[in-house]
Amino acid sequence: MPNLPDVVLWSIPAFVLLSVLEMVTVRLHPDEDAAGYDAKDAATSVGMGLGSLAFDFLWKIPIVAIYTAVYELTPARVPVLWWTILLMLLAQDFFYYWSHRGHHVIRILWACHVVHHSSRKFNLTTALRQPWTSLTAWPFYLPLIACGVHPAALAFCSSANLVYQFWVHTERIDKLPRPFEYVLNTPSHHRVHHASQGGYLDRNFGGILIVWDRLFGSFTPETERPVFGLTKNIETSNPLRVATHEYAAIARDIRAAGTWSERAGRVFRGPGWQPEPRTSAAATAPKSGTPAAAAAPEHAA
Repeated sequence: MPNLPDVVLWSIPAFVLLSVLEMVTVRLHPDEDAAGYDAKDAATSVGMGLGSLAFDFLWKIPIVAIYTAVYELTPARVPVLWWTILLMLLAQDFFYYWSHRGHHVIRILWACHVVHHSSRKFNLTTALRQPWTSLTAWPFYLPLIACGVHPAALAFCSSANLVYQFWVHTERIDKLPRPFEYVLNTPSHHRVHHASQGGYLDRNFGGILIVWDRLFGSFTPETERPVFGLTKNIETSNPLRVATHEYAAIARDIRAAGTWSERAGRVFRGPGWQPEPRTSAAATAPKSGTPAAAAAPEHAA
């Protein structure tokens, strides 16, 4: 087994220090147009982050079991060397892009990821607002395991990707020089991703690299100031409700659905999907005594 560090745990002191520094700079030199900080919102984000550490530990048990089984079945093996780790980071970031994109366009996956978008603020504590139901991402990385990447190496790459994204959750950094903005995910690109305006929705899914968005047509540059949060914001700071509110909404929609196809759509289609309005037979049938030919629309000339 590769002896690789848990990058997230090692980075926690840096997360705390940088968050405190950002709070101080916002206090001393506020930007009137920025979303800034709110004590209750920041506390919720930190609480969600701490909770995710505990829940992720539980979810790792079945995920590691599946990954280990697939790894043992495949004859391929990727050695853990400095240059293969770079290639694995690149590959993991590619599959992260598709996982992230999938979690925006499939509602049951969005129910997990929506937690990270539920704050109307955008600061370093927002990066800590992580879901408690992160059991939905593992299938996207199975191709890496099947190609011989050790599960511990994948865990290291995933942790590195998550740590990288911490610093892009800030309004204190404007746009970087063009070469960096073209290749890397930056605060400017990620502000777009967290915005709730129509033109910014479901854009800029990259983790470390923004080139995937440029290649697959999901990139949008930051032009107007983003408005952060959801298109329909939740009015709660309760961590349990933040973690589960979309699952509860899905359950309500399933109960109210009239057909099995609508129930499936409420789960597997996009978060904003609505079924076609049902028209009653009484409304579409010709009135009693009206000839069928008269009820049908005329053909165009």
